[in-house]
Amino acid sequence: MISVIIPAFNEAAELPATLAALRAQDVAHEVIVVDAGSTDSTALIASEAGVAVIASARRQRAAQMNLGAATVRGDLLLFVHADTRLAPAAMAGISEALCDPRVVGGGFARRYETPSPFLRATCALAEVRTRLCGWFLGDQAIFARRTVFNALGGFREWDIFEDLDFSRCLARSGRVVTLRPPVISAARRFTARGAVRTTWRDLALTARYLTGRLPVAPRATNQSTATAGCLCSD
Repeated sequence: MISVIIPAFNEAAELPATLAALRAQDVAHEVIVVDAGSTDSTALIASEAGVAVIASARRQRAAQMNLGAATVRGDLLLFVHADTRLAPAAMAGISEALCDPRVVGGGFARRYETPSPFLRATCALAEVRTRLCGWFLGDQAIFARRTVFNALGGFREWDIFEDLDFSRCLARSGRVVTLRPPVISAARRFTARGAVRTTWRDLALTARYLTGRLPVAPRATNQSTATAGCLCSD
């Protein structure tokens, strides 16, 4: 069974389409929405859709995903953003890929919900990155064997780059795959700030992260929280 974990905060506008796409899957799965105190109807929408809802005291994706992963029943973990929709055969693709014992996880090619040629080009380049390096971002629906996820210590509870950091650890632990058809993610972040400006900012932050010049420690000062997460070495 695949356990789908969705971190959410005030996602009432996007969550229904994401849950509908999950209902269209014909592979055995469970869905857990980890809600960080939404003030809209996010939790109600999830409950009425028949999925489990877990309350998170922390509004941080990494912490929410780790919390969800600690409660699931499935052997395969799939992390889906609340504004990301899977293609109808997505879970079947995961199951088929993981029939190979060498495969520890992976993610999907991605398309944004926009006709922007620029963003289409960035998605094409991102797919090249995933196939060459095995580096995925959170809106690419990262998946992993539960045993591998636990062995790596889950996500480092950072405010940013927890997804890239985990996927790099995952790629070091075994074979990772990039699956198609692509997931469809909302382009609202690019709409709000401008596609080119947002992309260049993302690239600059990524370069700083990869060169060790970007502070990525969590806001929390609790030592056990700050040291939790991926146990691989750089």
